Amino acid sequence: MTSVCFYFQVHQPFRLKPYHFENIGEDHFYEFTQQNSDILQRVAAKCYLRTNELILDLIGKHKGKFRVSYSISGVCLEQFELYQPEVIESFKKLVATGCVEILAETYYHSLAFFYSRKEFDRQVAKHSDKVFQLFGVKPRVFRNTELMYSNDVAHHVAGLGYDGILCEGVDRILDGRSPNFIYSTPANDNIALLLKNYSLSDDIAFRFSNRDWADYPLNAPKFGKWIHSTAGNAETINLFMDYETFGEHQWPETGIFDFLEYMPGEILKHGDFDFKTPSEVIAAYPRREVYDVPYPISWADAERDLSAWLENRMQQSALQAVYSMEEDVIRTGNAELIHTWGKLQTSDHFYYMSTKFWSDGDVHKYFSPFDNPYDAAIFYMNILSDFKITVQKALAKKELVK
Repeated sequence: MTSVCFYFQVHQPFRLKPYHFENIGEDHFYEFTQQNSDILQRVAAKCYLRTNELILDLIGKHKGKFRVSYSISGVCLEQFELYQPEVIESFKKLVATGCVEILAETYYHSLAFFYSRKEFDRQVAKHSDKVFQLFGVKPRVFRNTELMYSNDVAHHVAGLGYDGILCEGVDRILDGRSPNFIYSTPANDNIALLLKNYSLSDDIAFRFSNRDWADYPLNAPKFGKWIHSTAGNAETINLFMDYETFGEHQWPETGIFDFLEYMPGEILKHGDFDFKTPSEVIAAYPRREVYDVPYPISWADAERDLSAWLENRMQQSALQAVYSMEEDVIRTGNAELIHTWGKLQTSDHFYYMSTKFWSDGDVHKYFSPFDNPYDAAIFYMNILSDFKITVQKALAKKELVK
């Protein structure tokens, strides 16, 4: 038997507004509220609501044989509650089917693991509590921000009690091996690794509407044949992608919704194939080999590393600056300030500062609300300067009332 495991990342950051030097000390609200609301409303209509409805129909049509999983960042859940609560309700309907698994992640979709394990643990616990509050389930499988992963991540997450973790199937690490099996991590048998099959995933997420692609157009029967061609040489085909693939990144006119509607039936035509959630995959199949990742990887860009967030001095300085505030922010005991600090850790802010101009440059430009990476960095550091002042004032006030 071979199982197809669908995982969708659902994330929207609280985008920051253009924040100029003269605002420091005067304006303590940093978010671009109108833009955040507009984007959330648009993507909800184009993707979340429509795709959730279709997946709910597919689960019913295939009598529970179609199964998927999601990780929904805490900052995205907050925006659903603020701007589009019906999206939360549509996800609740999906979870209620028993065919949908919600995964764990960092609440703020951050790089916290690489800067503060204590903050990482706080965010993972906060996200798990939020998921339980909204959906009544406790996540058992972890997915770090943008599939950021290393042996150290796996070891730490295993210590938090999770059964499995998702990561990228990187060619240079696989060294000719297939991503289509469960792997283990060195010296730790307490956690299972599910590796993304990036080729088949990206056929849907990135190449689907590319008319210059040799395999264009992609339809459900063709994709079903590609999946079936792995028979006897795969146990789990992990298809991981942004949920916004459906309707936002790939517009309805491309046929993406028709593809999704008919794809499960094409795969289920072969009796040796089914769909499973990550937890079900872990329960069904053994760990075949060790996936040794001594340095951080991710699913971003051609390099599959952390360079999307760390390749230049602006990004490095911004990350170091925000995490250097941890002790002072936590010491304030002010829940609002701690929450603001968390939102300032969201990985997107540093992604917007990327100066890559090669194959991945256009991707960074597409997602950024700023005209260029330099504006992204300047506005961010201005905000951080004001936030530091606010934190110091809060600490001084706390000392006065002792």
